[in-house]
Amino acid sequence: MSKIEKNLLKIPVMNWPLMWRPSLTPHSLFAPQLVFHFQTLLDNFERTVIDDSRLAGRPAEIFVGKMFKMEVWETLLTSMRIGEVAEFWCDAVHTGLYPIVSKGMRLIAQGKDPLEGQRHMCGMGNMFHYHSTGFPELDELMRTPQPLIFIMELLQVSVNGKTPQSWMMEKDEKLQTVPTLHMQGNALVKQRRFSEAASKYKEAVLLLKTVQSKEMPGDIDYINLGRMIVPLELNYCQCMLELEEYYEVIEHTTELLEKHKDCVKGYYKRAKAHAAVWNEKEARRDFNMVAQLDVTLARLIHRELNALSERMREKYWEEKEKYWNIHEQTLLD
Repeated sequence: MSKIEKNLLKIPVMNWPLMWRPSLTPHSLFAPQLVFHFQTLLDNFERTVIDDSRLAGRPAEIFVGKMFKMEVWETLLTSMRIGEVAEFWCDAVHTGLYPIVSKGMRLIAQGKDPLEGQRHMCGMGNMFHYHSTGFPELDELMRTPQPLIFIMELLQVSVNGKTPQSWMMEKDEKLQTVPTLHMQGNALVKQRRFSEAASKYKEAVLLLKTVQSKEMPGDIDYINLGRMIVPLELNYCQCMLELEEYYEVIEHTTELLEKHKDCVKGYYKRAKAHAAVWNEKEARRDFNMVAQLDVTLARLIHRELNALSERMREKYWEEKEKYWNIHEQTLLD
């Protein structure tokens, strides 16, 4: 009997409506995508919660057989039926890599690259290099591996499911998936489904960034991947403009322009976002930069600057009238 099987014998099952029991048809036979919610608890008196995918706002996903770092999770989930909720106790021998997995999932829930900030080395190498995951509770688990309790709910099993999370895909899979996501995003934009389109573009950017993180900065492949990211970032920002998420646009275009200082569309979209939130000085600076970089757009920029001046004038008189009315009311009172 394997160590995992021995540990499963120790599992204390909670009194849920659907109890844990072995699946008669193991999902792993079909190499499926497993979608699930999970809670991770310390094995202490307080049962301290370390992670909760529901609080993160999205379920987790793994593909069976894709070399997922938490191998024990495949064993647990493939023993469950769809809709079941079960509690598992796992010995420290199976939970040593949990901090790395948790960090990646937390970053993805925040819409960030799970490999953000890492050097050109393996995940464990980065942990030793920086001596920290960036999360104190995970750092403690790194220093002192210990048994953990997992409460899992299997939501969905799919053989031909959607795109897997980035760290579960091979490089070629990621690169082949990006054009599909790009086309899907474009189709959604034509239908004016900007929020869904933005998700497609963002997913494609994340895939490219994870591939780029494996390349040496300055190499031709690294540079080419960076160029592939630019149009996807710009499309994402255009969707955010349509959704009136102006500060999101400012954040993303600023990051983009730090790497691509001659990106005309980046300056233009940031200028539009600044203008929308009344940042007149910043908007004028970016509009003028567009005109400097591409003289053929001078007439368009002239119109944009005139429109900005008119909007700022209207805002000035609206606010003046508003404060004047407040002042008059105060005198009357």
